[in-house]
Amino acid sequence: MTITEWFLFFLLLQVVHFLGTWKLYQKAGRKAWEAAIPVYNAVILMKIIKRPWWWTILLFIPIVNLIMFPVIWVETIRSFGRSSTMDTILVLLTFGLYIYYVNYFLDVTYKEDRSLHPPTAAGEWISSILFAVVAATIVHTYIMQPFTIPTSSLEKTLLVGDYLFVSKFHYGARLPMTAVAFPMVHDTIPGVGIKSYTKKPQIPYFRLPGFENIERNDIVVFNWPVDTVRFFFDRSGMHYDKPIDKKSNYVKRAVGIPGDSLEIIDGRIHINGEALQLPERAKAQFSYLGTTKGQGFSGQQLYENYGITDGFGYDPNTNQFYIKALTEEAFQRFKNHPNVASIERYISKAGEKESTIFPNNNKVDWNRDNMGPVFIPKKGETVQMDPESYSLYRRIIEIYEGEEMGLDTKLTLNGTQVLLNGSPLESYTFKQDYYWMMGDNRHNSEDSRYWGFVPENHVVGKPVFIWLSLDPNGGGFFNSIRWDRMFTTVSGEGAKVSYFPYFLIILVLWIGYSYFRKKKKEK
Repeated sequence: MTITEWFLFFLLLQVVHFLGTWKLYQKAGRKAWEAAIPVYNAVILMKIIKRPWWWTILLFIPIVNLIMFPVIWVETIRSFGRSSTMDTILVLLTFGLYIYYVNYFLDVTYKEDRSLHPPTAAGEWISSILFAVVAATIVHTYIMQPFTIPTSSLEKTLLVGDYLFVSKFHYGARLPMTAVAFPMVHDTIPGVGIKSYTKKPQIPYFRLPGFENIERNDIVVFNWPVDTVRFFFDRSGMHYDKPIDKKSNYVKRAVGIPGDSLEIIDGRIHINGEALQLPERAKAQFSYLGTTKGQGFSGQQLYENYGITDGFGYDPNTNQFYIKALTEEAFQRFKNHPNVASIERYISKAGEKESTIFPNNNKVDWNRDNMGPVFIPKKGETVQMDPESYSLYRRIIEIYEGEEMGLDTKLTLNGTQVLLNGSPLESYTFKQDYYWMMGDNRHNSEDSRYWGFVPENHVVGKPVFIWLSLDPNGGGFFNSIRWDRMFTTVSGEGAKVSYFPYFLIILVLWIGYSYFRKKKKEK
C-alpha cells in the first residue's frame, strides 16, 4: 500500500470508529464530535476507559497495535457494564464490531468508578503477560533483537553458536513493513510451521534516524534480498514470495559501501583500486590443497593448533588433503608441520566462468575468486545504461526500486538499447543506497558474489554484543559454553574481553541490595 492508500485507510477507520462509538462518548459525558477527530478521539477514549494517555501512542506502533486494539475493544465495553465472558468473546470474534450493537441497541450506563483491576487471578496473569508481550515487542522491533549465528561464514569473528544482541538504533530502527504479523517471531510460528504473517497490507518503508551510517567492514544483519525459502535452512522446494522484513535474516560484513568500485582479484577484495584492509579481529579464510609425507592428522590437533573445525578431507591413497577454511596466520604455521610435504591456496583462476556468480547471466567470465569491477549504487548517483549495466542493475531497477516500492518497471534489452517499459533508457539514477556483503570464510559463504547488492531497506541492524556462545561440538550444555566469548563485544580492536565477571559482580550486588532493602521495609 502507498502512503496515500494508508491515509485513506486511516480516514476510513476514523469513520468506522465515529459511527460505532459516538453515542457511548455522549453517555460518558463527552461530545459526539469528539469521536470524529483523528488522534484526539483516541486520547479522549483513553480518558473514558480510565487508561493512561500514552496508550494512544501504542495504537500507532505497527505490530504493537495488533495487541492493543483488542485490549481497547474489551476495555470500552467493560466501561459501559458489558463485562461478562460472552461480551468479551463477542467483541473479539467480531473484531470490535460488537461495539456497534452496544452503541445503538443496548441501554448501557457509563461506569465511571469501575475497578481497573482484573476480578480474578487468571485475569491478572493475562493482563501481566499481555503487557509483557507489548514491552518485549517494542524492544525487539525498535531497540534490540536477539539473533543466533547459524553458519560459519564469519568464522573467527562470529562463531556458529554465538547468541547476539543486534542493535536496531545504530543504523536507525526500520518500522515493520508487514502490518499483520505474529509478534516477536520472524517468518514462521515456532512449533506450528506455518507463516507468521499475512503478505498484505504492506506499510511503506520508513526508517527512524540512527546515530551512525554503515561503514566499510561493519558486520551487518540484513534480510536476504533473493529469499524465497519457506524458512531459514529449508531448501525443500516450498517457496514463498516474502515481504522485505520477513525475508531470512543474514549476517555478513559490508566490504563495499555505496559509491565504491569493488573488484576481487585472486580471492582478495579491492576497493577503488586498493586492497581492502580488514579490522584486526577479522580473519579472512581460504581453501588449501596439499600433500602429506605419508601420515594423516589428528582431528583434535587440527582444532586446537590451527582452528580447523570442519571442511578437512584426507585421501590416504594419494596422501592429498583439502582444507576448506584456514586463516593466513594458521597457514603460515601449518605449512611448517612436520607431516606436510606441500600446501598451496586453492584459487579459481581468472577467466574460469562460474554460472552461479552474480550477475547470473552466464555472460561474464567471473568466479568467486576473480570478479568485477562492480560499481556499488549510491542514492542520487546516475549510471549510463548499456548491456553491461543492464546485467548488473536490472534486478535493482525492476525489483528493489520498482516492484517493492509499488512501481511497475520492466527492463528489456533491444540489441544494445536498454528499454524501460518499452521506452529507451539512456541513464538511471538510484533511489536508495546499496551494499556489497561478504563472509570472511571466503569459500564457505553465500553472499553478494552469488546474488548481488543489498538494498538499504533490507538492513536490519548492527550486532553489538555476544551474551552466550555454545560450541555445537561441545557435548552437553555446560561443556559447550565458550566462557571466554560470553558478554563480549562484536566490534573493537585487539583480543575480545569478556565482561561476564563484571556482570556477575553487579548481579550479586543487586541481589544483596534488594534483599537488605526488603528486610529493612519489613522492620
